[in-house]
Amino acid sequence: MEENLTVCGLDYRIIRLLGHGKGGYSYLAERDEQEYVLKQIHHEPCSYYTFGDKIEAERRDYERLKAAGIRIPKLFAIDTENERILKEYIAGETVFEIVRNGRSAEPYFEDVRDMAAKAKAAWLNIDYFPTNFIVRDGLLWYVDYECNEYMDEWNFENWGVRYWSKTPEFEAYLEHLKNAEEGK
Repeated sequence: MEENLTVCGLDYRIIRLLGHGKGGYSYLAERDEQEYVLKQIHHEPCSYYTFGDKIEAERRDYERLKAAGIRIPKLFAIDTENERILKEYIAGETVFEIVRNGRSAEPYFEDVRDMAAKAKAAWLNIDYFPTNFIVRDGLLWYVDYECNEYMDEWNFENWGVRYWSKTPEFEAYLEHLKNAEEGK
């Protein structure tokens, strides 16, 4: 089944689902032989996170991350009416996939720590969960725009690093995914 979604009056062909997060569904989309990420905002409940205006948060967070010097995909369009955003597609493997496949994410620790330092200098935390980071041509990209006011508790060294190798936390998340797929 082929589906198109419209962003700011232009149709984009949906190729596949890339991910489902707290704020929306991200799809790989195509228009005129160019690939994009099209994010459809959702309003599903999230027990551990409170949202305000998600579209405005995407716009604000993009600008904050860009000003902080974090390597992120370009934002091309925001369709407020349809609650969709269109951004640059960064092809590559996520840090989550690297760790799940038994390889070390350590070669990217310098990059993520550099991002963490830039975020802290801007008084921000980014979401260090490894599904939010893609490696392309040896460079680490933060592909989510989520950021929050800085708190030591949620920085890379105190929280994020727990998921960047086969730690008990990472293994518990894999078990959670397996149970969700099996309907448990």
